[in-house]
Amino acid sequence: MTATTDGFPSAPEHSAPPQYPIESVDNALRLLWLLSERRSLRLTEASQYLGVASSTAHRLLAMLQYRGFVRQDPSTKAYEPGPSLDRIAFALLRRLDIRDLARPVLEKLNEATGETVHLGTLEGATVRYLDSLESPRAVRVASRSGGAMPAHCTSTGKAMLATLDDAQVIALYPDEALPQQTSKSVATRTALLGELATIRAQGFAISDEESEEGVWSVAVPVGGAPMPTALNISVPISRMNVKRRKEMAGLARKAVADLETELR
Repeated sequence: MTATTDGFPSAPEHSAPPQYPIESVDNALRLLWLLSERRSLRLTEASQYLGVASSTAHRLLAMLQYRGFVRQDPSTKAYEPGPSLDRIAFALLRRLDIRDLARPVLEKLNEATGETVHLGTLEGATVRYLDSLESPRAVRVASRSGGAMPAHCTSTGKAMLATLDDAQVIALYPDEALPQQTSKSVATRTALLGELATIRAQGFAISDEESEEGVWSVAVPVGGAPMPTALNISVPISRMNVKRRKEMAGLARKAVADLETELR
């Protein structure tokens, strides 16, 4: 992000300026943007950032406070995000809850494969499983919903790590040696970077007993999601062969394409 000469962050510009700009509206929006970058904002900072008199900045903040977009701390007199911003943020999060959109896709994938399917997100170097549907078969991979695992040991994690560039991956893994879940887990950062290059080329990631013995899985990253996301199919190794591996990869890619359509 660029900064102004006063050291403040520059407000974003997503189009050409309007033909008839309303300066007071723009200034109010710029203050809200500045509050998204800072925990609080003092009147003198608002005045300096906008390049207006303190009285003008005060009137803008008073109107934002009236509508609940800011609140003033009674002890410090600094302005902070108000309840109206919280309400908007929560409403957007509900709309963007990937689990709601992904659930029908997971159900369809679960039915088509007869296997356990997962939805996961990336939290640093960890996979957090957001949702899951188990296979109806007696011998099946158990749900990991709500659980977490090292990203480099899972197909879901590797699929999402492959969406990052090598510099970002190295930042997540500063050490060459990597902890293993099983004897087949990726053991070094160099090996991980090589595998991620292959995943980027083929569009899906595989885990062959790397996260759990006896479990094979395939995962595909979801483009356009509000957070890093991937869909996964997990299968007992006893049901896998070369033909079925190709079939599972194809079904996972089709499911992700369906979800990406819903996200548009």
